[in-house]
Amino acid sequence: MTTASGDEPAPRAVEAVASLIESRLTIAVAESLTGGLLAAELIGVPGASAAVRGAVVAYDTRLKHSVLGVDAGLLALHGAVHPEVALQMADGVRRALAVDGIPADVGIATTGVAGPDPQDGQPVGTVFVGIVTRAGGRVVPLALDGGRQVIRQQTVAAALEALVHELGRLA
Repeated sequence: MTTASGDEPAPRAVEAVASLIESRLTIAVAESLTGGLLAAELIGVPGASAAVRGAVVAYDTRLKHSVLGVDAGLLALHGAVHPEVALQMADGVRRALAVDGIPADVGIATTGVAGPDPQDGQPVGTVFVGIVTRAGGRVVPLALDGGRQVIRQQTVAAALEALVHELGRLA
């Protein structure tokens, strides 16, 4: 996987960006626990600007509501680590990063617990990846093991895998 030191982009990131460009689709990214790592993977692919609109790192739960439009009642009831939150984040970032009033074609979001402590009643390693397209949305639940950095990296890898799968379904 790509690191801040400039290693080669992850193969799944290359595949995802190529698929987006080939299909003439745009993507917007919303991240919580991954803190920009997913967007960095996508943007690390040469030519990504043809498809990647941008990203919102909504690490503070309040931003999930104020910027991404996640339902405040849902956040109050379940906290940020919930499958519906991931879906709403993915849908919200599509709209938040609209260009000329046109939402991005694909929204992808990560939310979960990287540790070291549980959050919102969820154990460390509980993660949800949400993907929303004009055809609908789906959530990929993950139960990951490892330390904080490992969980964040595994989340990015799983999100890229889910994105490639979803783009294949749209083709």
